[in-house]
Amino acid sequence: MSDERTARATLTAVAEPGDAFLNRMIDHCGPEDALEAIRSTRLPRSLPATPQEVRRLDNWRIRLIAAEPDQDMAVCARFRGRLICPGEPEWPTTLDDLGAGRPYALWLRGPGDLRYSCLRSVAIVGSRAASPYGLRAAAEFASELADQGWTVISGGALGIDAAAHRGSLAADGPTVAVLANGVDVPYPASNEGLFAEMARRSLLVSESPPGAHPHRLRFLVRNRVIAALSRGTVIVEAEARSGALNTAGWAARLGRVVMAVPGPITSRSSIGCHRLLREEGATLVTRPEEIIEAVGRIGADLAPPPATPVLPRDRLESVTRSVLEAFPARGAAGPAQLAVNAGVDLNTVNAKLGLLAAGGFIERTPSGWRLTKSGRTNSPPAMQSADPPPLPRVGNDHPQAPP
Repeated sequence: MSDERTARATLTAVAEPGDAFLNRMIDHCGPEDALEAIRSTRLPRSLPATPQEVRRLDNWRIRLIAAEPDQDMAVCARFRGRLICPGEPEWPTTLDDLGAGRPYALWLRGPGDLRYSCLRSVAIVGSRAASPYGLRAAAEFASELADQGWTVISGGALGIDAAAHRGSLAADGPTVAVLANGVDVPYPASNEGLFAEMARRSLLVSESPPGAHPHRLRFLVRNRVIAALSRGTVIVEAEARSGALNTAGWAARLGRVVMAVPGPITSRSSIGCHRLLREEGATLVTRPEEIIEAVGRIGADLAPPPATPVLPRDRLESVTRSVLEAFPARGAAGPAQLAVNAGVDLNTVNAKLGLLAAGGFIERTPSGWRLTKSGRTNSPPAMQSADPPPLPRVGNDHPQAPP
């Protein structure tokens, strides 16, 4: 491993991700000299720094004592992981949009190519305490996006994140989890089966070296990477205070498309989504086609209009349908009354009555003709009895288990 790669691997263990001062040091003198400045606690004279930033060198120097980049690389090699650095072929150039907040390097686990995967990618994030509605929406969106060749990016958390990853895997599509811990640490533990499947088929990403455990700050900081890697971010469910809203904020600052899924007005889990739609100008999405339209090629990825159900009566020719519409909602009617109501002659009515009876729309009674149940309904039978499809599952994980 080159000295620059070794230095960047060390810096991921020394400083918290996305430190603007450390990135300024790297830009000013390179990762190797930045590491030497930390070791000696002496900054180059040409690099301006505040007293608070200078004191940060002491904290980094303490961490440097425990840093073991060679061992980190050896652990990474055992699970067939790798380190990628800025400027390398697999490094997504969209991360450079983060400026002084960009990662120093990234630890990867899995066969997927990160840069290629992110060319057509959408982030789907949301509440950990997700409702069945949110879990189903996230899984179905991810599955259908995967069918259309889009990579789904999320944070690997319980709830919406895990449902999105599972939905993509169920459709045999690529999915990327950006973690707040090392790529060898299964957190949350209940998603261990999901992470194992992603490591085998897709990609796990982290700014922290192997063995690193998460804390609250890292969850918030990693959200900027989720936003930067994707063309747009979909918030499926979010409470008034939610990490998903932090991801939406990063997406907006980076010029990415922010989308939100509406929910029940009585649901706490949708308060954040509704606020994004009402106050932040987020794009309302209810179908995967609308997501693709928002982030896809202008003029080429337009969403088709929603399909309306075709009713059996829609297939009737116009005169037959006018006779059917002439029937009263309740009770029976004779041919003469139907002729007056439909505005056609009696012979035409008698001819159409036979057709409508054969189609199951009407039936004869002692006092005339009346509508059958299928003749009165406005919904096709398939829509009346359809049960919702089950949420896609991967491994032994249970997507609707409480967090």
